[in-house]
Amino acid sequence: MSMKLKTPDEVPQKPGVYIMHNKEDEVIYVGKAKKLKSRLQSYFRDEDKLDRPKTQFLMRHFSYFEYILTNTEKEALILEANLIKKYRPHYNISLKDGKQYPYIKITNEDFPRIYITRNIVNDKASYYGPYTDSTHARAFIDFLNKNFQIRTCKHMDGPCLNYQIKQCSAPCVNYISQEEYNRNIRRVKLLLQGKYKTTIKKLKKDMNRYAKNMEFEKAAMLRDQIDTIKITLEKQNIQPNQDVNQDIIGFDHNNEEAAVVILSVRSGKTNKKDDLVLKGIKGFSDKQIRTEFIKQYYSTAPLPDEIILEDDIEDKDVIVEWLEEKANHKIKITVATDGHYITLIKIAKKNAHISLTENTKEEENPLLTLEKYLNLPRLPYHIEAFDISNISGIYAVASMVVFENGKPAKKMYRKFKMNTPGPNDFAMMKEVITRRYSHISPNNTNNTSDSLSIHPDLVLIDGGKGQLGMAVDVFKKLNITDVPLAGLAKKFEEVYLPGQTNPIILPRQSSALHLLQYVRDESHRFAITFHRKLRSKAFTKSILDDIPGVGKKRKQALLTHFESLDNIYNASFDEICQVKGINQKLAKTIYETLKEDKKE
Repeated sequence: MSMKLKTPDEVPQKPGVYIMHNKEDEVIYVGKAKKLKSRLQSYFRDEDKLDRPKTQFLMRHFSYFEYILTNTEKEALILEANLIKKYRPHYNISLKDGKQYPYIKITNEDFPRIYITRNIVNDKASYYGPYTDSTHARAFIDFLNKNFQIRTCKHMDGPCLNYQIKQCSAPCVNYISQEEYNRNIRRVKLLLQGKYKTTIKKLKKDMNRYAKNMEFEKAAMLRDQIDTIKITLEKQNIQPNQDVNQDIIGFDHNNEEAAVVILSVRSGKTNKKDDLVLKGIKGFSDKQIRTEFIKQYYSTAPLPDEIILEDDIEDKDVIVEWLEEKANHKIKITVATDGHYITLIKIAKKNAHISLTENTKEEENPLLTLEKYLNLPRLPYHIEAFDISNISGIYAVASMVVFENGKPAKKMYRKFKMNTPGPNDFAMMKEVITRRYSHISPNNTNNTSDSLSIHPDLVLIDGGKGQLGMAVDVFKKLNITDVPLAGLAKKFEEVYLPGQTNPIILPRQSSALHLLQYVRDESHRFAITFHRKLRSKAFTKSILDDIPGVGKKRKQALLTHFESLDNIYNASFDEICQVKGINQKLAKTIYETLKEDKKE
């Protein structure tokens, strides 16, 4: 960075970035230019000759500037974007997104781990992304960890439960070499790059090598990995789809801020809507607003193949070059001319207008807002919501969470073990709705005095028309007519009401939508927690739990020493005596108990 300058006289006519400061040394504006001197000279005119009012205000607070030369205009663009993100200057347009897209991180360790992160740091780790859907990213990580037996623990302090259930290779006790472990990591990286066919090829080569060396157990493990990858990933087609991926962007603005709506088209279908706000737009043209949005939004957001706008942007060639370098593929920024895309632009603009209108209103009470939007008969003081959690129908549970006055009432939460057989979420939801609301059915003669006798002001179902229709049928059978129902679909956060064909789309910034999302997410969290508890309990329960004197620590010591339950069952009395913390008396009790259990 150069010295502090008051005038542009000594500035060269080269590409670069300029940083303007006020007398308190605060950064108040960051800009870039192909010819720095010419651009800076445009600021140093009589006030009435400056191009816009915002520039006039900027120069009233100006004290000095610094500049940084770059080799190309593209480098200047990148540096400008980074500095704006760093300083958030008052007179720059500011994207109020707050969204940090998730990445998959593979750590730089002897035995690397894989997990989700939203922060990229210079730590020599490998990062893949960004992903628009954190749920999908987490599911993919679970798939990788399970099938390649990658460690998930932060501290390698002995074999854990994951090893016992064959979901970790236990590098902590050298059950796998560093070379072999990192071979699995390389396979994982190939999958994250979309190269599943290359991965399968390498796995087949290693499988044949193990089989040739008569290492049949290792060969069988690789065979299972190959089958799982084929079944899971070929169906999902994780390679880039041949269909063009597009973002259609619509804007609407007033004097102070702009609302932006992005319709994401993937594989020919609109599958996502995003809406954001640009602050500090006063004095900027529509073209400048579009340009600043593209620069700031796509500095972190996933990049499509094509960005479609209502009109053109500034510095398009340079911006396209920059984005192509980031994405490592061709990118087009085009103006909508086709009737289909013009229609999508109009939809995006309409949604942007709604968002802008909602955003400029004074913040309302979310309960009042929800009552108004959903046309409820009364204020939704008491809200109940449900969620289902299971793995292929196993350890199936349901949760009921309660919100009163917009806040969780955790003492009123309920957990349900499902009786419905098989992986049928619809049937399970029907079961839990029936079990819960039979308590308030007019046909119920058992008048309970607990929280289950309460008539909620709103029942929220996780899902769209189908899930809501099922709940409506249950209420009809129970003759419940005074409890409002609503369904919240995940994809576009659409709200479905009984008897209405079209959903209600609440503005993203609406306090009512935020409340519904909070309720839905809390019911999901509560269900998942209960499911994991049951599953963990089932995995860890064994005959050892019933032996007097064998607590948690001694059970862990036995598992660590013998590596599996089968080995403990087949151990001799003398071998059990060798376990740390096990005396001869307890060893005899353990040996005889297991011996009797085997007879049975």
